[in-house]
Amino acid sequence: MKKIYVSLAVIAIAFASCKKEEKVEPEAAETMSDTIVHEEIAPEQPMDSTAMAQAWEKYMTPSEPHKMMADEVGKWDCEMTFWMAPDAPPETYKSIANIKMIMGGRYQESMYSGEMMGMPFEGRATVAYDNAANEYTSTWIDNMGTGLMVMKGKMKEGSNSMTLKGETIDPMTGKTCNMREVYTIVDENTRKMEMYDNKMGEGHKNMEIVMRRKM
Repeated sequence: MKKIYVSLAVIAIAFASCKKEEKVEPEAAETMSDTIVHEEIAPEQPMDSTAMAQAWEKYMTPSEPHKMMADEVGKWDCEMTFWMAPDAPPETYKSIANIKMIMGGRYQESMYSGEMMGMPFEGRATVAYDNAANEYTSTWIDNMGTGLMVMKGKMKEGSNSMTLKGETIDPMTGKTCNMREVYTIVDENTRKMEMYDNKMGEGHKNMEIVMRRKM
């Protein structure tokens, strides 16, 4: 009988010990949880109003690239050549571009008009140079579609050409197509624009426009 009492006593002590351990663990977990919840995040420092004004003034003021865009103001004769496939014969059309600067010399707008595939052709291009991003952005719309193409790029250092990249939709498949444009300042009165896509292989040249200033 004495052995039974001793055994029961040992079991009771062990049970009590387990109960104590169960109480300790939740407290520790709760303490850790409280530490995470109440961790303070340092507030952001307010921007200096003078520095903010200076940065914004620099952002909105036309710079050297804007002067380069302004040099193209006027009317241009455009010879447009298209290649529908790598082995297809080129198709050539003519148009006129009227270029002007808008919004205080901050953006360049070009209006194109002519005839293409027996139909009247109209197109509009807008070019911006972002002083903060240090890159060019161009947009294009025309009456041959319902989409807007956006391309971004930079002038190659030490050269008279820039490369812009963007995307457009292939109306035949509905899929996105990567585009690349190389814009070259040939001389004071000549510009060349070359467009490449990946629809028929990487680097397929599908369009070239040679622009000559009207005197």
